[in-house]
Amino acid sequence: MMLVLLFAAVAFLAWSNGANDNFKGVAALYGSGIASYRKALAWATVTTGAGSVAGLFLAAELLRKFSGKGLVPDALTASPAFLLAVALGAGSTVLLATRLGFPVSTTHAITGALVGAGLTAAPDEVNFARLWEGFAKPLLLSPLVAVGTGALLFVILRAVQLAPAHRTKPLDGLHFLSSGAVSFARGLNDTPKIAALLVVASAVEIRWGLGLVGVAMAVGGLMKAHRVAMTMSRKITGMNPGEGLAANLATAVLVTSASFHGLPVSTTHVSVGALVGIGTVTRQAHWKAVGQIVLSWIVTLPCGAALAAGVYLLAQRIA
Repeated sequence: MMLVLLFAAVAFLAWSNGANDNFKGVAALYGSGIASYRKALAWATVTTGAGSVAGLFLAAELLRKFSGKGLVPDALTASPAFLLAVALGAGSTVLLATRLGFPVSTTHAITGALVGAGLTAAPDEVNFARLWEGFAKPLLLSPLVAVGTGALLFVILRAVQLAPAHRTKPLDGLHFLSSGAVSFARGLNDTPKIAALLVVASAVEIRWGLGLVGVAMAVGGLMKAHRVAMTMSRKITGMNPGEGLAANLATAVLVTSASFHGLPVSTTHVSVGALVGIGTVTRQAHWKAVGQIVLSWIVTLPCGAALAAGVYLLAQRIA
């Protein structure tokens, strides 16, 4: 019974992740007027799915990290009740943010849920040093690095006349390729994090866990991406085609590099950071909206922790 609930909870988390995250890779494509909402979403779905498939071969380190091993006692990481609490706590947090239109980090939500459920189950055995080095540091540094990378890359592309304000066929092609690269990198980075909750409980084999997560992410994005799409595409900064291309390239490079090195960065933090960096250079950044997004990031971790702790207590009574 508990394994069935865990299976459903992980599918729910993956669905929520897709609803909040799938459009982020193509936000610049839509926001700069290169593609319609439907065309951009379809491209995001296909390329994110390709990244999920690639996760079968390239993301073993993220599978290990997001099993919770080293952060909480090994006995907990094999407990379906604990993993159920993590999946439901993180999934509920991400879904709430999606309904409000805030682009939050599933990585952040899962991390908070791991800590919240861990503190409830074994309050003296959560490894906070591991939390800082393996999770918190990359999450804190990645948006700052993305701001600088996005700004620098845009300045360079503009200097060599590869970031024009108008559309051209070569630029449109590059824009589709770069947005596809971002979505691919997101699928590669996020799918193993969620599938890890099934794999460590021995509920399914790795390939089937990754497959379930990939499908649920795609369905979530197709059904519920609209509100976050509007925030990412229109509310952070104004964009022309050249600026959107620079944001995509910066995000793709950083997230892909993190995936290959097993660093649990957030595609959300990186993509928003890149857009803010470019908006700072062009003086079009909408700072009120940026401030609201950052506030939602701060709330994500404690919200995930509190919800996971509550679910764990309830699961213990049911088990």
